Amino acid sequence: MSERRTSIDGTHALPGPGGRHGFRQLVQKAENPGAVIRRLWNYLHGYRSGLYGVVALVLVTSLLSLVSPYLIRVAIDDAILPGNLRLLGWVVGLLALLAILGAAGRWVQAVLILRISEAMLRDLRRDLFTRLQALSLRFHDRHPHGELMSRLTNDTDAVNSALGTTLTQLLSSILAVIGSVAMMVAMNWRLAVVTLAVLPLTVIATYLIARTTRRGFRERQRDLGVLNGIIEETVTGQRIVKVCQREGKAIEAFDVANKNLRATATRANILVGLMGPVMGLLRNIGFAFLAGAGGWMVVASWATIGTVAAFFDYARSFSRPIHQIASLYGTIQSAIAGAERVFAVMDEVPEVMDSPHAVPLDNVQGHVVFDDVNFSYDECVPVLNGVSFEAKPGATIALVGPTGAGKTTIINLLTRFYDIETGCISIDGHDIRDLKTDDLRRSLGIVLQDTFLFSDSVRENIRYGRLDATDEEIEAAAQLANADSFIRRLPDGYNTVLSEAGGSLSQGQRQLIAIARAILADPAILILDEATSSVDSRTEAHIQEAMLHLMEGRTTFVIAHRLSTVRNCDQILVIDGGEIVERGTHDELLAAGGTYHDLYAQQFYGADVA
Repeated sequence: MSERRTSIDGTHALPGPGGRHGFRQLVQKAENPGAVIRRLWNYLHGYRSGLYGVVALVLVTSLLSLVSPYLIRVAIDDAILPGNLRLLGWVVGLLALLAILGAAGRWVQAVLILRISEAMLRDLRRDLFTRLQALSLRFHDRHPHGELMSRLTNDTDAVNSALGTTLTQLLSSILAVIGSVAMMVAMNWRLAVVTLAVLPLTVIATYLIARTTRRGFRERQRDLGVLNGIIEETVTGQRIVKVCQREGKAIEAFDVANKNLRATATRANILVGLMGPVMGLLRNIGFAFLAGAGGWMVVASWATIGTVAAFFDYARSFSRPIHQIASLYGTIQSAIAGAERVFAVMDEVPEVMDSPHAVPLDNVQGHVVFDDVNFSYDECVPVLNGVSFEAKPGATIALVGPTGAGKTTIINLLTRFYDIETGCISIDGHDIRDLKTDDLRRSLGIVLQDTFLFSDSVRENIRYGRLDATDEEIEAAAQLANADSFIRRLPDGYNTVLSEAGGSLSQGQRQLIAIARAILADPAILILDEATSSVDSRTEAHIQEAMLHLMEGRTTFVIAHRLSTVRNCDQILVIDGGEIVERGTHDELLAAGGTYHDLYAQQFYGADVA
C-alpha cells in the first residue's frame, strides 16, 4: 500500500515527519473555481428575491454615476463657455441630487447584501457542522480538530467577507466599466479608442497575476488550519504538556506553523498587492494618452473641451472599477479557497451509513453474536482476526488483555463507529449493518474511562442520556448512581454549571454522573470501558455499587485491566494480538494456567511468570 495519503482538500500529503500536522507538506493540484462559485450560488437560492433587489439598486446607482460626467460636459460646453449661469445652477443642483440619491441607494444595498450574506453564512455553517456530525470516526481520527474548526470559522468567514462586501462592489464595477465604455463610444468614438487602448494590457496583467495568487491563498488557508490545529491540541492537552515538560516543543511546533503561515500569507498578499501599482501605472498611461489625444482633437475641432473633460471622468469611472476588481481579487480568491475547503468536507461520504433497507430495532433483548469478525484501521495492520463469541441476554462479558490487543476495537465495532471488513455482528439475530444506526446506538449505553461532560448544568449533563427525561427521572437516576448526595452539595445543586469537560469535579464524580446518564438512557446493552481505572480503591467501590444498579437485567460488556472487577462475570474473553486466546469464567481460566492466570498472578502476587 502506498504511504501517500489523500487529504479532504483533494490534495496529497507526502510521507514525512510532522504526525497529525503533516499538512505542511501538501502538494496542490488544480481546482475548479467555477464549480465552487456555482455551489455558492445555490446557497443563495432562498434569498434571490433580496439579491435581485440588490442588483436593481446597484444598477440604479451605477446609472446615476454615469450621468454625472455627461452633466459636466453640459456644464462646460453649454453653461460655462457661453456664460449661461442659470443652466449652470440647474446642472450643479442636479449633480448634488444625483450624489444624494447614489449615497442612499448604496446604503440600502449594503444593508440588504449584509443580511443576505449573514443568512447564507448561517446556512453554510449549519450544513458543514451537520456533515461533521454525520462523518464517521475514522474521518475525525485522521484530521486535527483545530483544522476542522478552522473550516467552520475562518473559511466560512472568508466566504462571508467576499459576499458581504465584494459582490456589490464587483457588480457595480462591472456595470461601471460597461456603462463608461458605452457612454464614451456614444460621445466620441475616436477618444473612446484612445482611452481603451490600455485595456488589453490591463487584461493581460490581471490574468498573469491572478494565475499565481489562487494557489497562494489556498496555501494560506491551509496553513491557517494547521496553526489552529496545533493551538487546539495544545490547549486541550495542556495538562499533559506541562506534566511531560513539553512546553518548549509546543512553542517550537507553534513557531514553525506560525512562520509557515506568515510566509504563505505574505507571499499571497504581496502578489495581490502587485495589482494596485500595476493598475495605477496603466491608468496613468491611459490618462497621458487621453490628455494628448484630447488636446489635439480639440484643436482639430474633432471634440469639445467639455467632451474631453467628461472623458477624463469616464476614464476614471472606467479605470477605477478595473482597479477595484483587481483589488478585490485577493478577497475573492480567499473566499474561493475557503469555500473549496468547506465543500471538501461536505463532499466526504460517511463511512458508516444506514442501508437503504435498514430495519428498526425494537424490544431489544441484548443477544449479541460476533461471528468470525475481521477488522483493521489500516489495511496493512490487522487489528481483529476471526473474533467469534456469543453474549446471551442479561449476561456479563469481560474483555481483558494487554493494551492494544483489540478490546476497545470490539466495542467500536459493536457500536458501529466503524464497519467490519468480514464476518458478522448481530443483535437479537439482526446484522447490525441492516439496522438503523440511531436505533442501534439508542440500545447501547457506554461509560468510558475518560468521561466527557459538557459546559452546562449537572442536570442537563445527565439529561443527555435521554433528552425527554423529567427532572424527577434525572434525580432518580442520580440516586441509583450514588451521585445524588455529592450533587446536592454543589453550589447550585443540580443546576450547578460545570466548567469545560467537567474540570471542576473529581474523576470519580464525573464517572458517577456518566453512570447516572447511562441509567437514565435505560439501554438494553451496557458497555463499561475501563470505567474505574482512574480512581482510588474507595471511590472504585462506590462506583462499583452504582454500576451494579446499572447492570441489572442488561447485557454488559466490561473492559478492564483490573482483574478484580471481572471475577463475577459470566464469561471472560482474553484478547491478545486481535484474537480470543482464552475464554471461560474466572475460576476456569485460573485453573487453565494460561494467559489469564499469568495476568492475574502479575497483578495480585507480583509474580514473574513471563
